[in-house]
Amino acid sequence: MLPRAPRMSRARRLADAADVADVRRLAMRRAPRMVFDYVDGAAEGERSMARAVEAFGRVEFSPRVLRDVAEAPTAVEILGRRIGMPVVLGPTGFTRMMHREGERAVARAAERAGIPYTLSTMGTTSAKDVAAAAPGGWNWFQLYVVRDRARNLETLALARDAGMDVLVVTVDVPVAGARLRDVRHGLTIPPSLHWRSVLQAMLRPAWWFDFLTSEPLRFATVDGAPDDLAGITNLMFDPSVTISDLEWIRAAWQGPLLVKGVQRVDDAKELADVGVDGLVVSNHGGRQLDRSPAPLELLPHVVNAVGDRTEVFLDGGVRSGADVAAAVALGAKACFVGRAYLYGLMAGGEPGVTRVLDLLHAELVRTLQLLGAAGVAELSPDLVRLR
Repeated sequence: MLPRAPRMSRARRLADAADVADVRRLAMRRAPRMVFDYVDGAAEGERSMARAVEAFGRVEFSPRVLRDVAEAPTAVEILGRRIGMPVVLGPTGFTRMMHREGERAVARAAERAGIPYTLSTMGTTSAKDVAAAAPGGWNWFQLYVVRDRARNLETLALARDAGMDVLVVTVDVPVAGARLRDVRHGLTIPPSLHWRSVLQAMLRPAWWFDFLTSEPLRFATVDGAPDDLAGITNLMFDPSVTISDLEWIRAAWQGPLLVKGVQRVDDAKELADVGVDGLVVSNHGGRQLDRSPAPLELLPHVVNAVGDRTEVFLDGGVRSGADVAAAVALGAKACFVGRAYLYGLMAGGEPGVTRVLDLLHAELVRTLQLLGAAGVAELSPDLVRLR
């Protein structure tokens, strides 16, 4: 009988991953399907998510030749501070559902890469614990405005006391989007052991062992929520929020304030007029309104409309360092990344997140050199167009 081939270690599988798509496949193999689909899925027919990714597929680069690209530095300045590359790890909810280390693992990986990490209001680790895990990192906080204004102020105070100095206010969730994969799985937070999840546990025993032997999953800044995901949003989040609410939020927060979820040029201009420090052109990863604009297509129009009055970021569809280069060339200061690092977290915990960030950085450097750009500072609109 032939000897059985040795099983490849998780570290080796991560090292062999050539791109984020490979890491996604590793995540699919390790996490239960309902958990993987929570990350991988989007709203309704998932058209918004697909179009956001597809827009990057229509990017055509126009490279310069005979340029000295022996060095291609990726560091940039955003909001007055230098970071390692134009990438921000965006806010994601229920992160410890993907891996027991959750937000701590992501914050540590971001710290090593020299880029910001954004803790979500719906996070499963407190701001204090994130700061303790990555004391040298640039840790941001993301706010969903909830109906209880006192709770909002308390949440902001906890983030500020933990040393978080950039606030990202998400404005595209007045009510929950219809995430049909979650509905069909009957996904609850925390995952419950009904017959479907028991079957998945049998198929993914390593994930379930981690989940059942780690600290119970809980929300770090909200409580008393119902089991279903849409119910959490619809019960707690305030659908009456308007641009005037930025006044009391600004009064309670002394640092830079970004607004995430901009999907129209006129909204971008109005926000720039009231003096926000940054806009994030985003359709929430396609997880809210289906058929919403592809962020990359909207980005140049927003950049032209607001000029230098505020910094513009892009969120949605970023799966590679080449995508980052394209977005920066079209005017983004940096890109928010969400699904890509969650694939890494599911696939291998903190080393998985680090592998994704290493891939993004290597791809960005290679793209810069092949474009004839001696660094991120040389990216410009004449190097790229959307076919």
